[in-house]
Amino acid sequence: MATISEKILSRACGKPASADDFVVANIDYAMAHDGTSVLAVRAFREMGAKKVWDPARIIIPFDHIAPANNETAAKLQQNIRNWIKEQGITNFFDVGEGICHQVLPEQGFAMPGKLIIGADSHSCTYGAFGAFATGVGATDMAEVFATGKLWLRVPKTIKITVKGKLAKGVSAKDLTLNIIKNVGADGANYRAIEYYGDTISELSMAERMTLCNMSIEMGAKAGIIPPDEKTFEYLKGRAREKFTPVYADKDAQYCEEFNFDADELEPQIAKPHEVDNVFNVGEVAGTPLDQVFIGSCTNGRYEDLEVVAKILRGKKVKVRTIVLPASRSVLIKATESGIIAALLKAGVIIAPPGCGPCLGAHMGVICEGETCLSTSNRNFKGRMGAGGLIYLSSPETAAASALRGEIADPREVDLSL
Repeated sequence: MATISEKILSRACGKPASADDFVVANIDYAMAHDGTSVLAVRAFREMGAKKVWDPARIIIPFDHIAPANNETAAKLQQNIRNWIKEQGITNFFDVGEGICHQVLPEQGFAMPGKLIIGADSHSCTYGAFGAFATGVGATDMAEVFATGKLWLRVPKTIKITVKGKLAKGVSAKDLTLNIIKNVGADGANYRAIEYYGDTISELSMAERMTLCNMSIEMGAKAGIIPPDEKTFEYLKGRAREKFTPVYADKDAQYCEEFNFDADELEPQIAKPHEVDNVFNVGEVAGTPLDQVFIGSCTNGRYEDLEVVAKILRGKKVKVRTIVLPASRSVLIKATESGIIAALLKAGVIIAPPGCGPCLGAHMGVICEGETCLSTSNRNFKGRMGAGGLIYLSSPETAAASALRGEIADPREVDLSL
């Protein structure tokens, strides 16, 4: 009668665990990036800890302010580099390697059945691979660094089932925004979500990462897609160690269930300043834009850049358009395939792999009175710059809107959709 979360956390704590139980769990992998590792290391030292529990199970990517945007950031990053050397941590991915939530799957750390803790709220991305993955604060991460353990309350689980076929011009991001609209920004607070249905099965691994990435935008502790052949194919030659896929029992107990039909879904837009403030694109079409941002841990993968290039090839954007590939490998593949050249010819700005404007760090910060259409995961007030307005969309809608200089329906701009 157990859910995926109950099974993974039972294995991690060494005894049967059910929803609402408190457990002390053994962590498989722990991640902190340049923004959160600073605080985690400070807490680690204040605890009196000297050595990390297992340097091979700690991953530190530099992605949030990469490259450093001022002397303070540069010094903090230097301090963490020194600590990494001191601790013998080998899984260090320096500036330019990419966003943590893209790098971990690419490097084979995200595997079915694993318990992965990240000092970043969007660590739930790894649930796309059948892992229980969640974000924690810096003090919790310091505890993990020191002991390899963390106490958790086993979450109750919501079951979401999606059936039907996504229409042309409609993608996983639109599905995700529509689910968030219906569940609500706080509708899954401290719940795990399991995603099922033929629509989910048809999603690529990149699309599954988009869906699980934004589970936190409903308040979820984790978002999990049961692993299948697509998962195993992705992990061939990539997985860091052996793994055991975990599946819910047929009589697993869910606290709530939602059912969605993908057949009639249209492109979606989240209006400022809440992620669940979602509308069909036609209801906001014509909204003038100052900037379009395509990238982030939500939609900076090769498939995303590929569809953007398809829409923009041979045309010119009418608004400042910034593209950040999610990783070095994505950038290399997009360069070799001609995608980057097509984007540059269309007038797009290509920035190095990283988070940049998503969190208002650099390479695309907006000011008061400016409006940005973003493929990222959050549109909170002040997120990309004080006073700016952020709308969220799919890469297809973002590309179409860049051509118009205003929010546009991608199905009207690219008739092949």
